[in-house]
Amino acid sequence: QVQLVESGGGLVQAGGSLKLSCVVSGRTFANYAMGWFRQAPGKEREFVAAISGRGLNTDYADSVAGRFTISRDNAKNTVYLQMNRLKPEDAAVYYCAAGPWTLRAATQYDYWGQGTQVTVSS
Repeated sequence: QVQLVESGGGLVQAGGSLKLSCVVSGRTFANYAMGWFRQAPGKEREFVAAISGRGLNTDYADSVAGRFTISRDNAKNTVYLQMNRLKPEDAAVYYCAAGPWTLRAATQYDYWGQGTQVTVSS
């Protein structure tokens, strides 16, 4: 059983920064690609960023490219999402997910965390 636990969400002013963390337990962490997704009220869950198992490949949604950075520390079984220059439209529940490939489709990920709320005030 793979378990994912996110943390680091909160309230921040527009233009500010937050760093999300996701700790993974249960299996060999480096075997999994990791993704971050988000879901705002009334909207579908959307892809934010993904990173390959050894961290050599990353992918970003156009809406966050250049502002967000995904990284991972395989020794700590943790994936991070550094979010800079936050905008009100970035407000959502952020989820981390683990799967076999670095893909944008949520259906391709096998395991999910419970989510962490990010609120951005204007």
